[in-house]
Amino acid sequence: MRISDFVRAGLVVFSVAGSMLACVSFAHALDEQVAQADSGEKRSPWAVFRFGFSAYKAGDKDEAVEAYRYAAENGQIGARWKLATMYAQGDGVTQNDYEAFRFYQEIVQQEVEPGGPDDSYVADALVALAGYLRRGIPGSPVAANPMAAQEYYMRAAASYRHPDAQYEIGRMFLGGEGFKANVQQAARWLQLAAEKGHAGAEATLGDLLFRSGRVVRGLAMMTAALHRASPADQAWIRNMQEEAFALAPEADRRTAIALAEDILAQGSN
Repeated sequence: MRISDFVRAGLVVFSVAGSMLACVSFAHALDEQVAQADSGEKRSPWAVFRFGFSAYKAGDKDEAVEAYRYAAENGQIGARWKLATMYAQGDGVTQNDYEAFRFYQEIVQQEVEPGGPDDSYVADALVALAGYLRRGIPGSPVAANPMAAQEYYMRAAASYRHPDAQYEIGRMFLGGEGFKANVQQAARWLQLAAEKGHAGAEATLGDLLFRSGRVVRGLAMMTAALHRASPADQAWIRNMQEEAFALAPEADRRTAIALAEDILAQGSN
């Protein structure tokens, strides 16, 4: 074997060994964290949660889940939220909407005041629960319950000012889902979400304005929303915007494009 080949092989072995040692060190560190907590040496759930986050970032999701579970069982809301999202997305665990639902439910049962350090976890959990209740979870005890979904959205929107909740309430008012159809109420909630940079709300509100005769403003809002939208939302917003542009006079199109540039530059509506 040539010297270069020998050195290369040695580096590969060293790399693999290093990875194995890293995994062992994560496991040992977590065992040490839990053992200290069990033996009375105060190790806060927050510290274990932070350890779980470090393990997650390092790609060791099994260790992260174990740490998050320990922290969650000891009252750490952020750990419950992380476990819920992992189960909802199938991230490091087998995807399980019902398991995610249960963790989200535990979060909203906590007494967390708006403005507190954990309020974002509660707001996100309320929105997630509303989504599950809106459609139900097949093969689980969670049946579709639009009225309960409406209550969760309202709590997230009114108490925590969550833009996703405000957007969903606006859509429900538009479609008469859980509420009596009311365009003015829909526009009010959509505006609140749009002011926080919610592209879907901005586009939907722009479409309402366009259809009500405020052509330039409506086109401008849809155009700005398209630029701000995430990849997941770009397709339907683009379809809405292009359909409106096809119906508008050329002069209104040019004015709307200029106004959209102003909206994007100002960062608001």
